[in-house]
Amino acid sequence: MSAPSRVQIYDTTLRDGTQGEGFFLSGLDKMRIAKRLDEFGVDYIEGGWPGSNPKDIEFFKAAAKESWNHAKITAFGSTRRANIAVEEDPQVQLLLDAETPVITIFGKSWELQVTEVLRTTAEENQAMIRDTVRHLKDAGREVVYDAEHFFDGFKDSEEHAMATLKAAVEGGADWLVLCDTNGGCLPTEIAEMTKTVCEAFPDAKVGIHTHNDCELAVANAIASVNAGSTQVQGTINGYGERTGNCNLTSVIPILELKMGRKAVKDLTQMRELSFFVDDVSNNPHFARAAFIGRTAFSHKGGMHVNAIQKLARTYEHIRPEEVGNQQYILVSELSGQTNILIKAEEMGLKLEKGSTEALNVLTQVKDLEQAGYSFEAAGGSLELLIRRELDDCDRAWSLDEYHCSFRQYQDRQRPVCEATVKLVVAQQEAYTVAEGHGVVNALDKALRRALVPFFPEIEGVSLVDYKVRILDSEEATASKTRVLIVHSDGESTWGTVGVSDSIIEASWIALNDGIDLFLQRKG
Repeated sequence: MSAPSRVQIYDTTLRDGTQGEGFFLSGLDKMRIAKRLDEFGVDYIEGGWPGSNPKDIEFFKAAAKESWNHAKITAFGSTRRANIAVEEDPQVQLLLDAETPVITIFGKSWELQVTEVLRTTAEENQAMIRDTVRHLKDAGREVVYDAEHFFDGFKDSEEHAMATLKAAVEGGADWLVLCDTNGGCLPTEIAEMTKTVCEAFPDAKVGIHTHNDCELAVANAIASVNAGSTQVQGTINGYGERTGNCNLTSVIPILELKMGRKAVKDLTQMRELSFFVDDVSNNPHFARAAFIGRTAFSHKGGMHVNAIQKLARTYEHIRPEEVGNQQYILVSELSGQTNILIKAEEMGLKLEKGSTEALNVLTQVKDLEQAGYSFEAAGGSLELLIRRELDDCDRAWSLDEYHCSFRQYQDRQRPVCEATVKLVVAQQEAYTVAEGHGVVNALDKALRRALVPFFPEIEGVSLVDYKVRILDSEEATASKTRVLIVHSDGESTWGTVGVSDSIIEASWIALNDGIDLFLQRKG
């Protein structure tokens, strides 16, 4: 039997994703993400649980007024309560009031949950499932039935778990979604039980909902698809309860690029969508994420870089642009000459292979990395190093001295940080003093104050990031410090790095190099 070419994608970022620690969305945030998901081409967007909070009710009101190009907005809730008519359950009515074309309900597949949590009988639990599905179908809705704890329930009692699915089918459910709610199953188990369901209900559409507690959510979803599931539920970037849900940014490219199963409209939008969700939810992006992470197609080892320059697929399992990503070449002590040549070309600088300049740059990089420097996030420092090797270009100023002070006049009063800088610029002495919010801020102000009369364009450069890392913490207060500084002129950004036993000296090196590179680029 040939497998269907299409897999339906059911996104629950706006509901299950928000149950993850540190993941918060306002009503406006949810609508913005929903619109992007619709453009991306997911089939179902689960907007929330109308019976749980006012924010979700407002989302569904707003969603009802929007036009959706592809996705179906879905409301999520539970079966009716035990021993109450479905027409009298206010939670079920709220699902209908959401006015979504699709309603997803969950029911108990695990007999343990029925007897110990619901405190009811297996027969009543099945009636709850059957009655609720039928009631929603009679109202003209597409119904997705989420079989909560299905795999745990199946292992405990296959007869009970299958009976709950039969009840959903009898009610007229459009989808039977099998849930690994605790995230503890293995792919072999998922595949075997999915196959059993597909054979028992040959006319039913089967889906899979997995959690990542064993780092197997994506693998389990793929195993279920191979066994017959045609819907995958998950979240963007894997957000969700505990360790998260099946990560759609991993499972979708696997379906499309590895299995030939079409899933979304435009896979090249995926990386941008991933970053958008992170930004809206105010979460950092995971650099090592498969397919869409910053390092997914980054190459550092000299042998690797040499190979991919000749044939990229020697060390890349797909083309980065297929998922909206790109190749990155890193420079470090592991680099070969090819790394340096590629980075120089990216910067618009001409280094000849085998030249004295290229070999000197490579040697300096290795020596500096040994001393604690890192050029992966400090491309500006690398560019400056190459420029100096190629052009023998000198800095436009030389230092006579700088001095920093920290004064506390009275307890509980804000301390005063002051920096004094004495430079020689164009054979003229520039002597300036500045106060700042901390020693580094004072140094930055004093340096700029000394240089602006000679180079007024520096006014357009701002310091946008400052990071400190202790390199050998076992040395305690005598530890070596690495400082990374990022500057911007409003059009581009560049990072520079400084290393020293003194955090002030490390900061001074990175500050000077950041301004120097800006002026070198300006000629």
